[in-house]
Amino acid sequence: MFKSGDIVKVLIPNVINTGYDYRLNENAEIGDFVRVTIMNRQYIGVIIGPGDSGLDNSKIKPIIEKCDLRHLNEFDIKWIFKMAAWTLMTPGAVLRLILNVPDAFNPPKYEQLYTYNFEHKSKMTESRQSVADAFQSNDNEPMSVNDIINIAHVSTSVVKTMIKNGVLNATEKREKNENDFVYKYHDMGNIVLNDEQQSAAQTLANALGKDEFSVHLLDGITGSGKTQVYFDAALRAYNSGKSVLLMMPEIALTAQFMDRFKQRFGNPPVVWHSNLTSARRRDIWRGVARGDIKIVVGTRSALFLPWQNLGLIVVDEEHDTSYKQEDMGNYHARDMAILRGKIANFPVVLASATPSVETLYNVSIGKYNRIRLNSRYGGAQLPEITTIDMRQCRPESYKINEEEKNGNLSPQLCEEIGETLAKHNQVLLFINRRGFAPIIQCKKCGWVADCGDCSVSLNYHKHLNKLLCHMCGKTSPLPTKCPKCGNEVSMRGAGLEKIEEEISVKFPNAKTALVSSDTITSRESLERLVQKMENGEIDIVIGTQILAKGHHFPNLTLVGVVDADMGLFGTDFRAGEHTFQQLFQVSGRAGRGACPGRVLLQTYQPEHPVIRAICECNRDDFMAQDMESRRAAKMPPFGQLTAVVIEGTNEAKLKKYCEQLANCAPNLNGGKIMGPIPAQIYQIRNWYRIRFLVSGEKNANLQPIVRNWIDKVKQPTNIRIKIDVNPQNFM
Repeated sequence: MFKSGDIVKVLIPNVINTGYDYRLNENAEIGDFVRVTIMNRQYIGVIIGPGDSGLDNSKIKPIIEKCDLRHLNEFDIKWIFKMAAWTLMTPGAVLRLILNVPDAFNPPKYEQLYTYNFEHKSKMTESRQSVADAFQSNDNEPMSVNDIINIAHVSTSVVKTMIKNGVLNATEKREKNENDFVYKYHDMGNIVLNDEQQSAAQTLANALGKDEFSVHLLDGITGSGKTQVYFDAALRAYNSGKSVLLMMPEIALTAQFMDRFKQRFGNPPVVWHSNLTSARRRDIWRGVARGDIKIVVGTRSALFLPWQNLGLIVVDEEHDTSYKQEDMGNYHARDMAILRGKIANFPVVLASATPSVETLYNVSIGKYNRIRLNSRYGGAQLPEITTIDMRQCRPESYKINEEEKNGNLSPQLCEEIGETLAKHNQVLLFINRRGFAPIIQCKKCGWVADCGDCSVSLNYHKHLNKLLCHMCGKTSPLPTKCPKCGNEVSMRGAGLEKIEEEISVKFPNAKTALVSSDTITSRESLERLVQKMENGEIDIVIGTQILAKGHHFPNLTLVGVVDADMGLFGTDFRAGEHTFQQLFQVSGRAGRGACPGRVLLQTYQPEHPVIRAICECNRDDFMAQDMESRRAAKMPPFGQLTAVVIEGTNEAKLKKYCEQLANCAPNLNGGKIMGPIPAQIYQIRNWYRIRFLVSGEKNANLQPIVRNWIDKVKQPTNIRIKIDVNPQNFM
């Protein structure tokens, strides 16, 4: 305990500091939140220890006030510094992830709020639907104009027009009751675990009873009921007075999950994600900090809520690359969840049908415990998976307005689609490429439509009738002629919109739906799709990786993978692993109900080890082979990699700085520093990008070496440095 007048070190949530000294004006302790000033700007910081600047007391500023919310505990403080040391973020940058709700320490705002008039009989445009979804994702609570714009991603003019037309109605300015999100949970008794699930649940119960750190891989095939097993663990932790975090890679996964949760526990979970109003984010953050909210379902940012007495973290779909954060610092939420469990001594559950190689390696050396679920719940059978050799079974062309178009669906796949529809069952066609065509090119001179601000080609999106950059979002009109030579331009490659066009010609009576990040922009839009699938309003759903995980469509019996080879030949050493995971997960959508399922993979490489392993459902042998390849190459988890990406708006200044770094690069015992080389995507939003890659032995402590190396050369203005420990993205 510190007394009034003591000098303490306060950590501030920004990227440059490791703490500043302040003088207390009241008693406080480590972990207390305090309001302080830096350069006449107020910040909320956290006390991390006694002051150590050595300055005279008269030169040290006093804190403004100690905040009333419950403080961070010793485990949280230790976790902040351990995470900073591992990721090479500053401790202040890690704290910024925790204090990411500016209003949490301020009184509730009184501002003009609006309600959505769902009875209004106006036409439901795309923008209006986005606004309606924004309200529904916040339980139809009144919202401010800023919240509507930020959550629905619409312009101010759209909101003003909706207000003018009476679609949005002004309501009273009011203070919300913070306790609205405080639920009580109990087992509704409507779920009976089978013997295999019961055994798995008991293993987790034993781990929870020990009050110590452990990691458990819940390794179950698709449809085996992993969710109900970790629900059982969550309820046990909750009943013992502990808080529980259920992490999802994407909040869209909660569409059917929410119903399962409410059926099991009697009330919905509190959901944390980016599409919440500022008022709701404030109330949830404060509820967690007070210890009133004890179960949260959320994306990776939920890990940084101010948890009280956290006793269990479940990382669902633990292999998913969405857990890797690459914007506000580079960290892997799965790994940081395990670190948090280790520091605070509680168990962590990793759930997946296709675990990552890193997780399987930790199982193999005994660091993690594996709990297997080998059969589908309710007696459903795994689908039959076969290949279509596209070298022998060429797609047939089709006509649009008398124009001949190259097809992408083989006759065999089309025949299977027809037979499935005749049985009144549903079809999923998977192609992990948005839009209509990824390349717009001149047939004569070879000109390709590119972004200009990014080193990528523009994709044609038919529903927008525009070219779109998938890196920065820039749009431009589709050219009718080549701007260089004036000749005709053509579209090359296929996205899901082109597959929809082909389906509309070959199966004109089929009801179709497109599913991608362009069409599924909220949990509500996904729930509408799920409802339509369950009601039989959709015959063929065509989608990207959003459809590959977590969804249960009982009447879906055929999955067709349009291009199974798409991810096989990338430069990333994880290409095989990621392709296997993605295709195996999407295959698992077939045959989850009473009718058996079938999966057809269109491929030019039917003999490829990834394709063979999927067809044989032989995950373990494939992963073992992949692991041996990595062992030989000393790639993670048998070695360490750290990417250093240098970005700058001035190309010459960037290259000069990178040359200076290369000239003072240290010699590594058992490792090396490779680079500088231009990044695979050299330019993004007019920032040029050059990469170094640092490799080392499995037990090498690369972080201090990299930090000391970077600190040797003064960083110029308009230069950004991004350090990524164990990178998932090599672009």
